[in-house]
Amino acid sequence: MTRPTVGWYVHNHGRGHVTRFLAIRRQLDADVVVFSSLDEPHDLPDRTRWIRLDRDDLAETDSTGRVREPADAAPTAAGLLHWAPLGHRGHRSRLGRIAVETLRLHLAAFVVDVSVEVTLFVRLLGIPVVLVAQPGRRDDDAHRLAYRAATRILAPWPAGLVDEPRFEPGVDVVYTGGISRFSDRATDVAAERSGVLVLLGAGGHAVSDADLDAFSDVLPEEATTILAAGRGWSDDPWPLLASAEIVVSWAGQNSVADIAAAGARAVVIPQQRPFDEQVVTATVLERHDLAVVEPAWPDAWSWPSVLDRARLREPRWSLWQTSGAPCRAAATIAEVAERWLP
Repeated sequence: MTRPTVGWYVHNHGRGHVTRFLAIRRQLDADVVVFSSLDEPHDLPDRTRWIRLDRDDLAETDSTGRVREPADAAPTAAGLLHWAPLGHRGHRSRLGRIAVETLRLHLAAFVVDVSVEVTLFVRLLGIPVVLVAQPGRRDDDAHRLAYRAATRILAPWPAGLVDEPRFEPGVDVVYTGGISRFSDRATDVAAERSGVLVLLGAGGHAVSDADLDAFSDVLPEEATTILAAGRGWSDDPWPLLASAEIVVSWAGQNSVADIAAAGARAVVIPQQRPFDEQVVTATVLERHDLAVVEPAWPDAWSWPSVLDRARLREPRWSLWQTSGAPCRAAATIAEVAERWLP
């Protein structure tokens, strides 16, 4: 049987989308062509090509020498879209590159993680789209349009657990469970856990160095490790995740899935994100007693009591269904690609 070629759009905000791509890609038996504004990862799997797209969110100079900000160029088309600035060369270039490569490569399917505009554009080219959904309040016109245009939707959370977006009736949704890059290492955890791991992600964080220093200073008895952008970052935090007694983290999808895979107690602090994505996720964690949820970074003096509350938790992380989640996502993509193989 001919091996399908799958296109894949990876959003450039933070590292979460590319991390999820890599977790699923390793389980997918297909040739894959990635389109993204991000740099190519150093650990790109075999049979994977990375195409770097131009940015569509930078100011440009027009033919008269005037600087144009894309946010001033009607990017939402009166609310129908999220980001399609008029007259922006970078935006036009990235969609043009996707079109050219699509014609040349005969793609069988296209995964979009995430973009309403790429979803619609690829669907108009006649290619089935597997759209990765995000939690949160996403009942705006643009999201609803993308959900209807998709051939299949991947929801990377457990069915019935998360307050989900308003999918249209008849939309084909596959709930994979939380997708963690460490799902195949979940049995490799320490028998005795100790210490506190602060895992704030590579996409930046809203806590000052002074707050992080105060956090460490108020916990002299704790073995604390802080992993954050620009501060002690690790490309493989699994040994720390698998041995920490408590993990302090934001409420991003990858972070929660990684904590669930490690089976750790957690303190989760949702960050302000579009469509209340992290707030919705944190609400679910609190409702099911999976983590201590704090609305903002606690004052230094209150951290001992926050951690004591976390120690009282016995989280049933099996509810998050991380085991086998990347495989379920890959199987869904393969099924669509094989159905529409050119």
